Amino acid sequence: MENGKTENGDTQPPPQWKDKVVELLYWRDVKTSGVVFGAGLSLLLSLTLCSIVSVSSYITLVLLSVTICFRIYKGILQAIQKSDEGHPFKLYLKQDVCLSEETVHKYSDCALARFNTTVIELRRLFLVEDLVDSLKFAVLMWILTYVGALFNGLTLLILGLVGMFSFPIIYEKYKVQIDHYVGMANKRVKDIIATVQAKVPGLKRVKAD
Repeated sequence: MENGKTENGDTQPPPQWKDKVVELLYWRDVKTSGVVFGAGLSLLLSLTLCSIVSVSSYITLVLLSVTICFRIYKGILQAIQKSDEGHPFKLYLKQDVCLSEETVHKYSDCALARFNTTVIELRRLFLVEDLVDSLKFAVLMWILTYVGALFNGLTLLILGLVGMFSFPIIYEKYKVQIDHYVGMANKRVKDIIATVQAKVPGLKRVKAD
């Protein structure tokens, strides 16, 4: 692997980015993970009660209220103490927050590679290159129709967020037991698929020429 590319040419995100995500999801820094999880969950729960326009406006107003009040407080404090500290946010105002062209190209290349891979896979499934894989995809979509009837998109996002911050640490703690049962389940599924393929004509793996 060179320059962030895999052997098949796909662009990968920088390793540092992946490491930060892993540290976040595995709660290596409890404070940071707690803030991100709490903020994300609060945002999603807010969206269930209000529109995205209202939530965005309220968040903006809260942030502005905090920064304006702090700016006024520091100004009054400096006037009383007759100090020349200057703007309380001058350190942050001087920081470069613009994305470099290199960073934009890196992540756009990564997104493009993922998009192309997804399009190719969907073409393979919809045009039935492999009958068994297309049938599995159809079963998955059928199951999702029931999931969609029970949960809306925001509920799924909330469950997904909770799962992202819960499953990694649960898996890390009970890795041996989980791997054992997952292995048993995979073996059972493969046995069932093999039995169905053997008994039902035309379900053997036949790919397009």
